[in-house]
Amino acid sequence: MKFAWIVIGTFVLTGSACNRAQSPATDLLKTATIKDIMDSMVDPSGDFMFESVVEIADANGITHKAPHTDEEWEEVRHRAFILLEAPNLLIMEGRKVAKPGEKSKNPEVELEPEQIQKLLDSDRASFVRRARRLQDAAAMALKAVDAKDKDALFQSIESIDKACEICHLHYWYPNDKRAQEAAKQEGIVD
Repeated sequence: MKFAWIVIGTFVLTGSACNRAQSPATDLLKTATIKDIMDSMVDPSGDFMFESVVEIADANGITHKAPHTDEEWEEVRHRAFILLEAPNLLIMEGRKVAKPGEKSKNPEVELEPEQIQKLLDSDRASFVRRARRLQDAAAMALKAVDAKDKDALFQSIESIDKACEICHLHYWYPNDKRAQEAAKQEGIVD
């Protein structure tokens, strides 16, 4: 009987020690701002994706550009993964839009970071929903990459572009009438 209590005690101590070793996600650092994540991860990866499948019409005719080698497909895959995971970073609770005192580079068109922060804070569920659209589009891109289907990749890139534009129209430049009108004409609606 004494042996059974020792075994039970060992399991209880081991189990409680394992629980203490895990730290909650709230303990993670959030030093990067939304702007930092956009500038360092989302924008470069989005630009790479947008340039990975294109049709160029010029004096020489029409040229199609798409990944061909395994290495090219793998690089597109890496960029799609960044676009799939970056929204998780963007929507982390407590993540700030920009550093204190940082200002818009184009205040005639863009909202100031404090204004964007207020929009995000006032309707967090909508921000998460918009971030999820980028993830869904990036998941489509991954599926296209895995199938090495350049037509499906092109369609997923259009979805990535729309997801980005919908978010930007709401948070970054909602007062830009030209952008709003162009979005309506292209069928980009939230």
